[in-house]
Amino acid sequence: MIKQINRKKVRAKKHRRVRKNISGTATCPRLCVFRSGKNIHAQIIDDVAGHTLVAASSLEVRDVNGGNVEGAGVVGKLLAEKAVKACVKSVVFDRSGYIYHGRVQALAEGAREGGLEF
Repeated sequence: MIKQINRKKVRAKKHRRVRKNISGTATCPRLCVFRSGKNIHAQIIDDVAGHTLVAASSLEVRDVNGGNVEGAGVVGKLLAEKAVKACVKSVVFDRSGYIYHGRVQALAEGAREGGLEF
């Protein structure tokens, strides 16, 4: 009998493995990425206090498709702008079990261009 692979379970397992070592503090919060088929979302989270400091999504930008690389880059720049206004300079990048390629990479590069350090 062939065992079927569930992508969501594999990603969740990778995410748990990464989260053992990564946590956000007030001085260096965590930048968490969620990628769906049509959109991409990112949050900057202080895990010690349990608060989301800044959030950005492709749903906020109407001119851009969040399902492609260009849209993810725009969301990264938007997140960085909001973070700079909230006095956040450096973050820890949490790719949430996704491969650092394509939209996740574009979001990270857009955030770096916008002024975040990680």
